Amino acid sequence: MENLVNAAFWRGRRVFVTGHTGFKGGWLALWLQEMGAEVHGFALAPATDPALFDVAAVGRGMHSTIGDVRDYPALLAAMQAARPEIVLHLAAQPLVPLSYETPVDTFATNAMGTVHLLEACRHVAGIRAIVVVSSDKCYENREQLWGYRETDPMGGHDPYSASKGCTELIVASYRRSFLAAAGIPLASARAGNVIGGGDWTPSRLVPDVLAAFTAGQPVTLRSPGAIRPWQHVLEPLSGYLQLAERLVNDGAAFADGWNFGPDETDARSVAWVVQQLAEGWGPAAHWASAATPQVHEAHTLKLDCTKARVRLGWRPHWRADEAVARSLAWYQAWQNGADMHRYTLDEIAAFGSTP
Repeated sequence: MENLVNAAFWRGRRVFVTGHTGFKGGWLALWLQEMGAEVHGFALAPATDPALFDVAAVGRGMHSTIGDVRDYPALLAAMQAARPEIVLHLAAQPLVPLSYETPVDTFATNAMGTVHLLEACRHVAGIRAIVVVSSDKCYENREQLWGYRETDPMGGHDPYSASKGCTELIVASYRRSFLAAAGIPLASARAGNVIGGGDWTPSRLVPDVLAAFTAGQPVTLRSPGAIRPWQHVLEPLSGYLQLAERLVNDGAAFADGWNFGPDETDARSVAWVVQQLAEGWGPAAHWASAATPQVHEAHTLKLDCTKARVRLGWRPHWRADEAVARSLAWYQAWQNGADMHRYTLDEIAAFGSTP
């Protein structure tokens, strides 16, 4: 059966999630809680106000530790206390523009934070699988029209992308040098651009656009023609969960790098996403292109996810237009005072029931 996240597998398992106070980590922590996992989170305090962690009451059903992956002793202590079977590493500095302003912090968090995480895993008994979440920007971008495959070289022009290329090399090194011999399967997951409710991170497309629409201001786009592999946040999360299960059940055969992205036809331009949001918002929504030069970002970025489709049986559920519509609906529900804990869990249930 394709794209099946096995809730029975996760019931009662001890899972350690870094970055659980963030956008993707919050959705993941809620999904794991709903399946009955014992979730232990380690992350900085929420970086925005509002934040999904607070709005959707993510911390209600889990063990939450506020800490920094750059602080190795604190990370090791939290992991030793949790005694996890499965480790999912999502903590990161996730923004290209911010990486130009804070390159040292970006490399310290994304590269050395991964070193700290994997080194801690070496000193905690009972770990059966590790998934490190990387990025589609880990590849050396040649502005090619076809999707990048897992065997393509790592690289990165901007500090963020380079830090994710470093992350992948670190994962490969720890796998070969330490973890494979210890019988701990380690995989990396490279996802495309994710959207969905609960993301208020600055310099991210959907939150910036909706903030402007709410304020009645026109949206100014940095790179309206840039092509990205847009997908709802639940799409790659389902891949991470399936991958972790296969690591536990099948071990080294799945200890590798994996792409999780949308169908080829859903690699759309920034302008297309904004136009979809504007049409859903109403006639008061307007946007335009930036008049001044912007920092370098890749123009065309696509992923080839054949490997995940064939070997994991993973596939995307929601097309780009539905992902955009559901993202907009989540924010509108929040603005209307809905119970966002329940609403978010209902979205997860809807995703799981999609044929």
